[in-house]
Amino acid sequence: MQRRDRNNNNFKREQEHRINNLIKGVPEVRLVGENIEPGVYSFAEALKLAADAEMDLVEISPNAAPPVCRIIDYNKFLYEKKKKEKEQKAKSKQAEVKEIRFTPNTDDHDFDFKAKHAEKFLQEGHKVKCFVQFKGRSILFQNRGELILLKFAERLAEVGALESMPKMEGRRMLAIFSPKKTAKK
Repeated sequence: MQRRDRNNNNFKREQEHRINNLIKGVPEVRLVGENIEPGVYSFAEALKLAADAEMDLVEISPNAAPPVCRIIDYNKFLYEKKKKEKEQKAKSKQAEVKEIRFTPNTDDHDFDFKAKHAEKFLQEGHKVKCFVQFKGRSILFQNRGELILLKFAERLAEVGALESMPKMEGRRMLAIFSPKKTAKK
């Protein structure tokens, strides 16, 4: 987190962990980590151990009694933490909602064409929102719209699951499909 200092134009880094002399008001700390005997040490002794190792004393869990600290290179710790977060962000995939539109008079060829697209979207891991749009007097044929969406659900049964039965929202009848979980190789 960056914070601008009002007195000059330099940026100061606000630290999310207290380190070294910024750890105040604690007589003793619990030390954990590599190359250290875990246990409770006085604050001065823990600070001296960190200085001898040419590393930082970092407060990991301030709410514990006594606070838990670790002797590590703080800049390296921040770098690795940032790197892990970046990797996790790259691995997480945003699922999109793809829309497919029908009318009550959609022909079989158009239906098949749209079903193939929906299958492809579901295999890619996206949700598919299908709706039948009623215009003008076609609102009288709501049963046709429901039949189209149910037929569509039957067609997509292998790759997707119908989240809820088709329902009317204004002049549209909606059905949402989510991809079925498949075991990855």
